[in-house]
Amino acid sequence: MPCPTSLPSWQSLKEQSGSAPGLRQPLPFQVQAEELVLDCSLQRTNELIRGRLARLIDEAGVTSLLQQMILGQAINHTEQRPVLHMALRANAKDNQPWGDAIAKAIQEQRERFLGFAESVRRGEMLNHLGQGFSHAVNLGIGGSDLGPRMACAALSPGADKRFPVEFLSSPDPWAIQDVLQRVDPLRTLFIVQSKSFSTQETMALLETAKAWLLGQGVPRDKLMQQFVAVTAQPAQAKAHGFDENKTFLFWDWVGGRTSVWSAIGLPIALHCGRQSFEEMLEGAALIDKHFQTAPSEGNMAYWLALFGIWNRNFLGYTSHAVVCYDWRLRLLPAFLQQLEMESNGKRTQVNGEPSKVETSPVIWGGLGLDGQHAYFQMLHQGTDVVPVDFIAVRSKGPDISHAVRNLSIVEENLQAQRRSLSEGRNTEETVQAMQEENFSPERIQQLAPHRTYPGNRPSNHLLLTKDLTGFSLGQLLAVYEHKVFTQAAIWNIPAFDQWGVELGKTMVVKNYRA
Repeated sequence: MPCPTSLPSWQSLKEQSGSAPGLRQPLPFQVQAEELVLDCSLQRTNELIRGRLARLIDEAGVTSLLQQMILGQAINHTEQRPVLHMALRANAKDNQPWGDAIAKAIQEQRERFLGFAESVRRGEMLNHLGQGFSHAVNLGIGGSDLGPRMACAALSPGADKRFPVEFLSSPDPWAIQDVLQRVDPLRTLFIVQSKSFSTQETMALLETAKAWLLGQGVPRDKLMQQFVAVTAQPAQAKAHGFDENKTFLFWDWVGGRTSVWSAIGLPIALHCGRQSFEEMLEGAALIDKHFQTAPSEGNMAYWLALFGIWNRNFLGYTSHAVVCYDWRLRLLPAFLQQLEMESNGKRTQVNGEPSKVETSPVIWGGLGLDGQHAYFQMLHQGTDVVPVDFIAVRSKGPDISHAVRNLSIVEENLQAQRRSLSEGRNTEETVQAMQEENFSPERIQQLAPHRTYPGNRPSNHLLLTKDLTGFSLGQLLAVYEHKVFTQAAIWNIPAFDQWGVELGKTMVVKNYRA
């Protein structure tokens, strides 16, 4: 793939960056994909800039790299692995370009773990006393935690029957105590999730859980009846005593941060039911088709990626906020942190040469209304400009008093914040507003600089138009996955390894052994 600075459109965009338009007269621009609508009107671009951004897709060979990924070629260059998370959610009736063997293996494992989840929910899986399980605790970190935890939080309010699932990612004893004190030791199922089955944190949690159960009276020879494993290394799980019939597989071509579609999603199926998980797969598969077939002018993932590149590389914005105006999506920013920063937080091009451009911005954020009373001060008046993704859900809300009114408050705040970030308020407007509030001339002179807002702070508005379901959540996650892929292709960096994570792991192991 070419270095981005060699692309004609990149050079042209560089020339345009010094005259990026303001946002007081935005240029309307929306893209729709299935149940998602993306409003990009409040980006500092015009038709000329957008046209040149779109050319990056062809010049950088994004569609060529996508085709290589679909065909199962080893586009994870440094680990010599394919990247086939899209295969995990493909409909069995559709074309399977990655081959029948992979498709068959995926279908087999999907049926195994989804069937297991339903049997637990029905009370058919029993402990050593012949009792059904009342809780599950997921032991895993990174991709083995963030995706399932986020999806369970998002889909739990709409689930018909929720099976309680707790999550433990850290061997910090305070975290362990907090979770274990809420569950019945004799009726708790532990899900141990680790691709390698050697992750230090997860193995420490496994040993802690075993010791806890033994201390609570579970016989040693019955201990493993309360454990299941999800891994790409079944031999390692077997060596730790796991029953092969309770070991669910995924493959080395599934990256941790894109593994929620595999057996790593077992907690979602357990907590919310098989139907919710299958809806996630279906929603994501539809976005996969959109990504592969939609022209560049209407391709949602392309535009999320292209505006991100414009803001990062040409306007010089170093961070990006994801702000959710729906409580159910409260864990999405943390999930996207890993997806984007672990994928694209790289300083080396695919060919091993240093990157000549800035790559992933810092991804951060949280809930919108909470953020308005915290970090939004910096968004409005800080010295750094931070582009924002405002994410919202069109919902009727739960059946409680004042739900409609309260939802309107949330929506009105989103629109007001987005507009005020883009328009700002200049000195003349501030003086006029303070005069209308009957401030004295002296007080106006003193306070006007503090009550003036620069504006021109860009944002996207991404709306889920038909409430938050497994179907729409799958679409939302998939479009961000494809955004990350597109940016990595244009930046010419390897998105699917994470060597920066490995060095710290190695040092910890050395110190522990010493």
